[in-house]
Amino acid sequence: MFGRWLGNRGQAGGRGGVLAGVRVPRTAGVLSCRVLDPVNEPVQQAEFVLTDSLGRKVTAGETDPFGSLLATLPAGDYRLAVKAEGFAPFHGAATVTEGAHATLGDVTLQVAQPPQLPDPGDWDIEPNHSQIGFTARHIGLARIHGRFNTFAGAVRIADRMEDSALHVIIEAASIDTNVQMRDDHLRSGDFLDVGRCPTLEFYSERFVHRGGNRWGVTGALTLHGVSRTVTLDTQYLGLGSGLEGETRAACRATTELHREDFTLTWQTMLARGIAVVGPSISIDLDIQIVPRG
Repeated sequence: MFGRWLGNRGQAGGRGGVLAGVRVPRTAGVLSCRVLDPVNEPVQQAEFVLTDSLGRKVTAGETDPFGSLLATLPAGDYRLAVKAEGFAPFHGAATVTEGAHATLGDVTLQVAQPPQLPDPGDWDIEPNHSQIGFTARHIGLARIHGRFNTFAGAVRIADRMEDSALHVIIEAASIDTNVQMRDDHLRSGDFLDVGRCPTLEFYSERFVHRGGNRWGVTGALTLHGVSRTVTLDTQYLGLGSGLEGETRAACRATTELHREDFTLTWQTMLARGIAVVGPSISIDLDIQIVPRG
């Protein structure tokens, strides 16, 4: 499969063949392949990285709707890495020569074994190795990053993962953007109003498997005294062991909140034409859980 050549040095220069009309620098060549699944269907948006003989990244991207990738590269030896959700990574080698078209032909990705799920039972979020962060636009310009420093949560893993439940409580006053004056303002009645609404809570009883290690966790988020349905786009990372031999499970999750959904309109600011925070806020979670007790 590797190193099969489709054409001669003249083809890459535009004198015929699939690359007719494509101008390639004199010291470069072209590398291509098509990425397929086990039933020979194209895998679109598979991520690829090409590195040189010293391991340095030369180029990267995604396959097109037909599963194809095409790159113009300086002559030399290269390593290709391809990965896609639900498939085992692929690694291959190819040599690109001046003015020529090298191809790896059809690269078939094999279905990956999904990571082992946590055992049924009660698990607690381990806050020292977890983080709840957010990103928002500040006055319509640069982004600000923040996090909540104090939170607790539990997961009840059911015999069927789809029947599991999650409950997280976040202390609103623990918001931290690394600027004391801004944090005090965010805690005030203009924003989170922590005196009236001291916590944010998320409760879910709906875990939906989306394939591979992807899950959708849908539940009710209560923020600023208002509850709305929110879905966490979750990537399950599998099981591991801590320094004391304890079992741990980990995941990453993201979602996007719209502040108007939670009555966070801050009319006094907007009336003066100051959009302090953009209309949407991105939430990022890195979570580790450990068995209770």
